[in-house]
Amino acid sequence: MIKTVGIVSLSRGIVGEDDIKFEVEIGLRRLREYGLTVKFLPNARKGLDYIRNHPEKRAEDLLQAFRDPEIDMILCASGGDDTFRLLPYLFDHNELRDAVSQKVFLGFSDTTVNHFMLHKVGLHTFYGQSFLADICELGPQMLPYSRKYFEELIFTGGIREIVPSETWYEERKSFAPDQAGKELPSHPNCGFELLQGRPAFSGKILGGCIDTIYDFFSGERYADMPLLCEKYQLFPNPKDWKDRILLLESSEEKPSPEKYRRALEYLQKRGVFDVVSGVLAGKPMDDAYAQEYKQLLTDVIGNSQVPVVCNINIGHALPRCIIPFGVEATVDVNNQTIRFAD
Repeated sequence: MIKTVGIVSLSRGIVGEDDIKFEVEIGLRRLREYGLTVKFLPNARKGLDYIRNHPEKRAEDLLQAFRDPEIDMILCASGGDDTFRLLPYLFDHNELRDAVSQKVFLGFSDTTVNHFMLHKVGLHTFYGQSFLADICELGPQMLPYSRKYFEELIFTGGIREIVPSETWYEERKSFAPDQAGKELPSHPNCGFELLQGRPAFSGKILGGCIDTIYDFFSGERYADMPLLCEKYQLFPNPKDWKDRILLLESSEEKPSPEKYRRALEYLQKRGVFDVVSGVLAGKPMDDAYAQEYKQLLTDVIGNSQVPVVCNINIGHALPRCIIPFGVEATVDVNNQTIRFAD
């Protein structure tokens, strides 16, 4: 069972901004109601400008969180868009490899980059939720489906099985204080959808936000990101992808079909689709471009034998499950389950 949670800001310092203190307090109250001790790492609440300008301090926080014997779980405050800048401070002298220990690490979105960093040094991580986006949800409580998986993780240290949510929610349009306690508009969910290939397949899952993965290879957002990712060989080679399950989910930016295609083409050129055992695609936020993304997956993968399962409740669309990376998973669309080995 998790006893102490360490919160880090590895991408953005938004949890240090005055205008969201009320959200942070909601999240802290919920964590403490579970009996958890909460530690913000030293730089986590220093605000947007400080965090943006000091990637070395973000790296220090992550290393300290791994070294702190009291911290059982490292929880990312939020996503963002430039956690790749931590690379030199974590890999130039094997800092991350020497500090890493078996702890729960949970985050999503830009944190995709951190998951690949930790994969590189052999740590199994958990993808799908963050402090601000899930624990601090402005509704009367955490969304029930999201809460179910968060509770399983803190009480057992793992996730055994994922099933679809019966409901999906629209994006919250305002995060002002007057939204506290207000429910989100909801819709019935249709479950896991087999787009092509076998309905049952297995492998260890790896992946994350397709927008972020796109930035591994494209310099549109940051010209130096592809250079650093290549220098530190952050993206796994085809041998490492062999028999894995690739997870892809799209961000709140709702990437255009044209950008989604380019991202898939980068993965195709890297040989990923030639060796993976299957692909899981997260439900897009507000169902944006859902049909277009499905068509692009089949078009770009170009091999109907590769299983592709869509509408997974993971990533930016609400609600969110939690997916373990690095653990053997069995996808069974007929039974609407994804099961994980101990």
